[in-house]
Order: sequence, then C-alpha cells, then structure tokens
Amino acid sequence: MTERTLAQEAIAAMNHAYAPYSGFFVGAALLAADGKVYTGCNVENASFTPTVCAERTAVFKAVSEGVRDFKMLAIVGGKGGRINGICPPCGVCRQVLSEFCPPDFPILLVEAPDRFRKVTLADLLPYAFSAEDTL
Repeated sequence: MTERTLAQEAIAAMNHAYAPYSGFFVGAALLAADGKVYTGCNVENASFTPTVCAERTAVFKAVSEGVRDFKMLAIVGGKGGRINGICPPCGVCRQVLSEFCPPDFPILLVEAPDRFRKVTLADLLPYAFSAEDTL
C-alpha cells in the first residue's frame, strides 16, 4: 500500500466522524503489518469525557481483532469535515500509539488529499511513558 492510498483511507474515514459539538472531523487509517487497514473516526459525546479519537478507534479495532503489529498511520482532520492543515494526534493518542508502536513508527499528517508530512512517533512523543517506567 502506498502512503497516498493510506492517506485516502484516512480521508474516507473522516467522513464517518460524529462531531456535533466541536464540528471537528478526524479520520485515521492504520496499516497493519499483514497489509490490512483499520480505519477510525472521532466519536463525540455530549458529556465530552467519553469522546474517543479517530486514532484510538483504529488502534482499538485492530487490537480487538488480535492485531498488534503496525507499519504506518495516516491522520487527517478539519473543521466541518474540510481539511485545513495538519491534524496531529492528541497526547492520549500518542501515548496509546507508543504502547503498540516503536519510536520510529511513521505517521502521515495529511494536509491535502495528495500531500502530507511524514513524522515518527518519537517526533511527536519524545519521552513516552513505557512499560519500563512501571517496573
């Protein structure tokens, strides 16, 4: 799968977002090592705390199906479902990604249907809390 195709999957997922409160739609597409893509969108809730991000939706879908080996993630978002610049993952999503992905894990921050910035998880979360910190 190409990076552009993965970005397109994230854009398609953004169309399923449920964001009646913030109006900010986010889509994510997580490429597993076996080639399968797990998509996610943000799902808001009136009480806000139970809201879940697109990135975590994609990760939890994969993990719930027994998949824990990932190759790349694409993320896209924007107010009213329109892409208006990059949409980096929130801190909670960064921490969840660090549970399953190595520091050099590639993340595509989609700026337009055919344009994205490629960063690593370490770029976004340089001092991740890890299992070693719990010992």
